[in-house]
Amino acid sequence: MPKPRYAQVSLEATPWYHCYSRCVRRSFLCCPGTVTGVSYEHRKQWVEDKIHETLR
Repeated sequence: MPKPRYAQVSLEATPWYHCYSRCVRRSFLCCPGTVTGVSYEHRKQWVEDKIHETLR
């Protein structure tokens, strides 16, 4: 069984971590799903805008 993040991450050691996750439930972020064929292209600009906001 996987450990929760609070048990894996030590903020005393370093407060900065690069976290990422995969699409494990076939819920794709920006591209059409390979199984369902549903397109989520409408999310792409929103995601780019949010990334640029955090970089400011």
